[in-house]
Amino acid sequence: MRAAIIKSFSQDLVIEEVADPDCPEDGVVLEVAACGVCRSDHHGWVGGHPKVFPGQILGHEYCGTVVAAGPRAKYSVGDRLIAPFILSCGDCPACARGVSNTCAQALTPGFGTPGAYAEFVAVPFDHNLVPLPDTLTPALAAGLGCRVTTAWHALTDRAAVQAGEWVAVHGTGGIGLATLLLAKSLGARVIVVDVVPEKLTHALGLGADAAVNAAEVNAAQAIVEITGGGADVSVEALGIAQTANASVDCLGMLGRHVQVGLPAGSGRMEINMRAIYSKQLAFFGTRGMPSWKYPRLLDMIARGAVDISPMLARQIPLSGASAELHAMDGPTAPGTAVITDFSR
Repeated sequence: MRAAIIKSFSQDLVIEEVADPDCPEDGVVLEVAACGVCRSDHHGWVGGHPKVFPGQILGHEYCGTVVAAGPRAKYSVGDRLIAPFILSCGDCPACARGVSNTCAQALTPGFGTPGAYAEFVAVPFDHNLVPLPDTLTPALAAGLGCRVTTAWHALTDRAAVQAGEWVAVHGTGGIGLATLLLAKSLGARVIVVDVVPEKLTHALGLGADAAVNAAEVNAAQAIVEITGGGADVSVEALGIAQTANASVDCLGMLGRHVQVGLPAGSGRMEINMRAIYSKQLAFFGTRGMPSWKYPRLLDMIARGAVDISPMLARQIPLSGASAELHAMDGPTAPGTAVITDFSR
């Protein structure tokens, strides 16, 4: 099969013919229909993730059709499926409690196991997979496995956003846009923060109530002024100290910060603990979403309660993934890219 492989960090991926993956006994092999290019991939590509090394195939936002099924697989050849990026074991105490996104035995394709920047991908623990609705194109479905599900879980489970609340979103990449669209569907008022004017204009066109350019003003102060005292919920979608502190500082009393952005490198950063203490803030970490929460989200999309199509900006070939990763070294254009052509 054709696959895009990291040969050296921060360098173009090399497309090679490699062996097709073996089928797991408790899983399937998918012919990949689409795979998103995510900022988390960029963290691995630059050498900032402990499980990514040269020789790795990236790609954790994918969907496809089953071409092989193991003897203990739930699904069968021909099934069209969406994959969450956290593949939980299904047997541990965390999985039994319904918090499978915290499973200690979970696997993540692209981070320690071969990912979906390839024509085929092996998926163990296939009980995590979900049928792809006929109304959802593979290009749109690819973003569900990471960006949309992560944003949905952050808003509904961690922050418990209520209608009428002010939600600040720091960073308008894939997760940021998903957070905007989903928060609006919940009845929240949303302020977006970025340093790229085109991305702020794009977000306003998608329903954001206000936009703040952090390159021109103090973002936290601007949000406090817009909201008349501070946001109720703030979502950090980049994983850097500057935006994490702006997220904390922009909150009002008893506000809730949600750390969605994956911190790069060591993951350590200085945070304004005095603000957390004095404003009695709640500070949540979040990663992924339990697979049992998929049906409600898919139903919302299927009946038009939320339109995620504005997230998709570009459909690219496998050979185009390198350019997308290089672009993430700096400010990026609005929308996200999805690999949909694996033949070139």
